[in-house]
Amino acid sequence: YVLHQYDSNHHAPPSTAIQQTLSPSFPLLSDPQIMSSLTQSIPTTITQTLSVLASLGPRPDPSAVSSARSKISQILQVDSLSPEEAAKEAEIYAGAVRLEEVYDSYEKELSDLEEKLSRVYATESESLLRSRKEMNEEVVKMLKAAESGKVLERIDLSGQELKLLPEAFCKIVGLVSLNISGNDLMFIPDAISKMKKLEELDVSSNSLESLPDSIGMLLNLRILNVSSNNLTTLPESIAHCRSLVELDASYNNLTSLPTNIGYGLQNLERLLIHLNKLSYFPGSISEMRSLKYLDAHMNEIHGLPSSMGRLKKLEVLNLSSNFNNLMRVPDAITDLINLRELDLSNNQIQAIPDSFYMLKKLEKLNLEHNPLEIPSQEVAKQGAEAVREFMRKRWDMIMGEEQQRIGVEAERHGDGTGWVSWGTSMVTNLVSGVTQTVGFGGGSGDGGDKKPGETHFYHQL
Repeated sequence: YVLHQYDSNHHAPPSTAIQQTLSPSFPLLSDPQIMSSLTQSIPTTITQTLSVLASLGPRPDPSAVSSARSKISQILQVDSLSPEEAAKEAEIYAGAVRLEEVYDSYEKELSDLEEKLSRVYATESESLLRSRKEMNEEVVKMLKAAESGKVLERIDLSGQELKLLPEAFCKIVGLVSLNISGNDLMFIPDAISKMKKLEELDVSSNSLESLPDSIGMLLNLRILNVSSNNLTTLPESIAHCRSLVELDASYNNLTSLPTNIGYGLQNLERLLIHLNKLSYFPGSISEMRSLKYLDAHMNEIHGLPSSMGRLKKLEVLNLSSNFNNLMRVPDAITDLINLRELDLSNNQIQAIPDSFYMLKKLEKLNLEHNPLEIPSQEVAKQGAEAVREFMRKRWDMIMGEEQQRIGVEAERHGDGTGWVSWGTSMVTNLVSGVTQTVGFGGGSGDGGDKKPGETHFYHQL
């Protein structure tokens, strides 16, 4: 059973009948902690040992081995045979004896390993049961302390196999930090709103399918970790947690973010929403004026709101691995004047904005695994500085060609109207460019009603 857990590719699982015989003697065998200790006790030579045993063929019959030993003994006692002759004649029977000895050696090795695993199981089981008992005692102890009026500021009940959070904990009004990660919680009680002073809440690695609306009443909450659960949405009330500095909702099944999330979380600095099923950002995300770190890789993002450029403090942006969904980024991304790291790898982006050279603080850029045409793959591989320089030269060339074209038109008219035509043409092109780079086709929900005068193109003109 342990060997199968150790290496399932080379060791088949035992039959159901064998597993049933193991259960009464080893009831905690399936516990992850115990199994980890057992597999770590397996020597690396075990596969070789079992391979050799399999290649030896069937074990010699015990009566045949006994007969061979008797024959060898008789041969060695014949005085008429020289030592060499005796050894040669005994060799006929020695093969069976040696094969039996090899079997004995390897079987002893396996028998010793079984005894070792049994000892490890006994030790780990005792430790696990003791820790569960201590955990229960610790919970009771904390609750009694809270009932007696003792001030508790920090509680850590992570990895204790809790099935539910006793509502009595919610009466610990002085609690500042609560860690209940790595349990089997299915829900968080509404009464958590009574923890008015709570600043840190970690409910990661549970089985939560939703969060209570009352979480929005935790006005002092600064750090919230709800990662590695089964969440499909976040409550709209989370926008009321205006003190939040960090929100980790990664490794869930989120398909959307609350519409008003950005209007409330204006102090948020870190937003981790990777490994979800998000297809778009709400337009309000551009209101997170304090945001410095945004990780949204491994989603289904189709585009970005053009108002994204308002995130002036953003330093790290990861939009990698949205695969066939993300095909372009808006020009407004170049308004992120403090951006230091940008990851757009594993998407379907063919061209980056011509104004990309304006990201002067960009140090790390990843454009790998895109069907890039502008810039070329070769330039992209050279890093942020090379891409920035390429796009700057490209912008200068575009502006130069446009001015030359309008100059020729002015000479043709001969009345100075060519420059008016040039200005009209530039504005038309800029409006068209902004419209085409809006991630969702310019809908009101994603900031698509942004005026061209709000972009850097206006200032360039």
